Amino acid sequence: MNEGKYILTQVTSFIPRQISLRLVEKFKGDYRVREFNCTNQLQYMLFGQLTPCESLRDICLCIGQNKDAKTYIDYIMPQDHELYAFDSTTMSCSVKLMEWALGKYSKGGVKMHTLIDLRGSIPVFIHITDGRYHDSNAMDLLEIVPNAIYTMDKAYVDFEALARIDAEGGVFVLRAKDNMKCEIVSTNFNVDTSTGLLEDHIIRLTGVKSRKLYPKGLRLVRSCDMESGEAITFITNMTDTLELSGLEIASIYRHQWDIESFFKLIKQNLNIKHMLGCSENAVKIHLWTAVISYLLLARVKAVYDSPYSISEIATLVKVCALRKMDLKVLVTEPQPLIQNQNVNELTLF
Repeated sequence: MNEGKYILTQVTSFIPRQISLRLVEKFKGDYRVREFNCTNQLQYMLFGQLTPCESLRDICLCIGQNKDAKTYIDYIMPQDHELYAFDSTTMSCSVKLMEWALGKYSKGGVKMHTLIDLRGSIPVFIHITDGRYHDSNAMDLLEIVPNAIYTMDKAYVDFEALARIDAEGGVFVLRAKDNMKCEIVSTNFNVDTSTGLLEDHIIRLTGVKSRKLYPKGLRLVRSCDMESGEAITFITNMTDTLELSGLEIASIYRHQWDIESFFKLIKQNLNIKHMLGCSENAVKIHLWTAVISYLLLARVKAVYDSPYSISEIATLVKVCALRKMDLKVLVTEPQPLIQNQNVNELTLF
């Protein structure tokens, strides 16, 4: 009796066949390949990400017992690119096993530089490097979207790169370094300190090198974190107070930390703590597959308007990957697996 398709097959059915094959042909991925082609590799790697498998042996063993239909992905519909967050996360590794992935202090590390659209926490740019690669260097690889706002932490204070963002019509909001040399050109005295906003100035850089790299004026906003009481200083190239208030600038930077939630989600719900290979190419394939898996889960949530978070959907798919049932039912109906239950429990201590 046919009970339908596996949950895993339904999740991966969002891959568009024609687009997938077109990309394989463009980059000659199947050149001189006899059996194990790019489509097979993607299927195996996605299986490893969306199930509890932690090694290549586990993947081969499970797929050998549970082969099923073909799988393909659909594009996530493009969103309005209005607010981005840019940051990186580092995954520790063994230098003895991965000699190419040197990090700080003679330790191994692989960095994933990521730009996410904060409207849906969707990654739109990823660059994978060794641990020594400086964060600000990845800014040179970004394609700037006019009128889009890019928020970053102080590691990205590179005035040459910031000047390029400004020249290409982008807006940046980032935390200023403590040793930044500048002078105040004008001050906005219309500041409501009850909101946590402390200062709002137009400044000019006075450092010899920094002023040469960024000769234009900048806006400096100092705000107080209402919870910790810490004063934080931001800089932006949006000098018009009517277009962007000081309070809005401080609020935009707070959303920068949403990217940390993205990194936490993929580390907790996808298999990236243990790499399936040690070469640079193997590690990049592993991480890219993890990102594809995340996008598939995000697509499932969007298509079925699921009340569950992406993390909860990942848990459901992982547990039910090889069950034959309707995916829509799985991600929309209440599940005892992740539902909070109000149960009167006995006090043990």
